[in-house]
Amino acid sequence: MAYSEENYLMLSGIQHFEFCRRQWALIHIEQQWADNYRTTSGELMHKRVHDEELFERRGTILTVRGLRITSARLGMSGQCDVVEFRQSKDGIKVQGYPENWLIYPVEYKRGVPKEGQEDELQLCAQAMCLEDMFLTEIKKGSLFYGEKRRRHEVIFTEELRQKVETICGEMHQLFERGYTPKVKITKKCNACSLNEICIPKLQKVSNVSDYISKSIGEA
Repeated sequence: MAYSEENYLMLSGIQHFEFCRRQWALIHIEQQWADNYRTTSGELMHKRVHDEELFERRGTILTVRGLRITSARLGMSGQCDVVEFRQSKDGIKVQGYPENWLIYPVEYKRGVPKEGQEDELQLCAQAMCLEDMFLTEIKKGSLFYGEKRRRHEVIFTEELRQKVETICGEMHQLFERGYTPKVKITKKCNACSLNEICIPKLQKVSNVSDYISKSIGEA
């Protein structure tokens, strides 16, 4: 199945979707957003990455920043923080350069590696878009974490690829329905920038009057 361009979803939403489906829907369907320290810090890091020169070559590595990517197969579009083209006889041809190149995506993240797979899935989706665009296979890439100041390499396994395809399909289904899932309260809620918009505690209350009475009593 191939999606038309007007039906493409934001690739960055994969991270939101894996973190919390309700958070994704609030942002991408209902167009609601709120910044906290984590989101602001992350935006500043990405701005610094994209503000640098678009192309840079050092020895056998060609670095491209802010590369726009799409995939009709996944129905996704987005932008890579950094894509390294590494010179290799096993690579592909790139217009304007005589050598062959292997493609290696790098995504910048604030903080430290997460417990979940949301970052790995987003990076893998980027690689799958790049594969569709350049007609090649990309076996691995890296996540760079600002707090650790080092890269965490990710292998794009078949299991990870299948999960990306499943998530993309689910995102499109919910988006077409315009459906925002109900909350599933976890410890992640405390770190979510949309906590005050989502109001997860209220979602669990079946009777609004009981919630109001309880809130007044606690006050």
